Amino acid sequence: MPTPAFNTALGLAAKRVEGFLDATLPTPDNAIAEGMRYAVLNGGKRLRAFLVMESAALHGISAEIADPVAAAIECLHAYSLVHDDLPCMDDDDLRRGKPTVHVKWDEATAVLVGDALQTQAFQYLTEAPADATAVVQLVSSLTSASGVNGMVGGQAMDIAAETADVPLTLAEITALQALKTGALIRWSAEAGAILAGADPTPLRTYAEALGLAFQIQDDVLDVEGDAEAAGKRLRKDEEAGKATFVSLLGLEGAKIRAADLVAQASTALAPYGDAAENLRQTARYTITRAN
Repeated sequence: MPTPAFNTALGLAAKRVEGFLDATLPTPDNAIAEGMRYAVLNGGKRLRAFLVMESAALHGISAEIADPVAAAIECLHAYSLVHDDLPCMDDDDLRRGKPTVHVKWDEATAVLVGDALQTQAFQYLTEAPADATAVVQLVSSLTSASGVNGMVGGQAMDIAAETADVPLTLAEITALQALKTGALIRWSAEAGAILAGADPTPLRTYAEALGLAFQIQDDVLDVEGDAEAAGKRLRKDEEAGKATFVSLLGLEGAKIRAADLVAQASTALAPYGDAAENLRQTARYTITRAN
C-alpha cells in the first residue's frame, strides 16, 4: 500500500495543478469555456500531472517550470475523456459521478470543448518558462503520444475491436493499451527528463510498465469495483463481450500480472535511488486504487 507521505504528496500536487488550471483556463463567459473548466476541474487523481511534477523534481526542475507542463497533460487527458464519453465512442453518461459534458450540454458542445482543451494543452507547453529546445521536444513528443501513433491510434483500435469477429489476443490488447492509456502516462513520466535535457530511458521503462499496470487495474475494477466509487458505469466491457486482461488472464492472473509490472517499474528507477521513492509509491498506488 502507498505510504501516508505519498498520499499527502499526491494530494498537494493535485491541489497545485488545479490551482494553476483554475487561474489560467479561459473565463467561463460562454458554453465552451464553461465546459472546459467543467471537464478539467471535475476532480480526478491528477496522476499524470503528479508524474510530470515528480519527474521534474527528480531532475532539479522547479515546480514553477513544471506547472504549465502538468496543466498541459491534464487538459490533453480531459479532452480525451470528453470525446471518449460521446455516444459515437464509449457512450457514457457519467464521469466521476457527474454528467458527462455531452449530457450536461450537447454533443456539439462536447466536441468543441474537447477540441479547445487539446489546443489549450499545447498553449500551456509553449508558455512554459523553460529552455526553448526542451519546449519544442515536449510539444513534439506530446503530438506523437496523443495522435495516431499514440492515444488516438489506440482509441481507433479499441473501437474496431468492438465489432471485430474475433476478440483481441493478449498481445493485441497489450499493444492497444500501450497506445490508448500508456502513451500519455509515458510522456508524463519523461517530461522532467526532457525539461532537464537528461536521458529519459529509465523513466520510459518505468512508465511503460506503470501504464500497463494501470490499465490492468482498470479492467480489474470494471469487474469487482464499486460504481459509486468509480463515478461511472462498470462492467460495460463484459456486457459487450470485449476481450480484456481479466477475460484473458482471469481475475487473479490479471492481478498477478499487474503486481509483476509494478515490480518492473520500481526496478527501472534504480538509477535514481531514494529520490524516486514517490514514483515507486505511484506504481504501488496504481494497483491498489479503487477508482
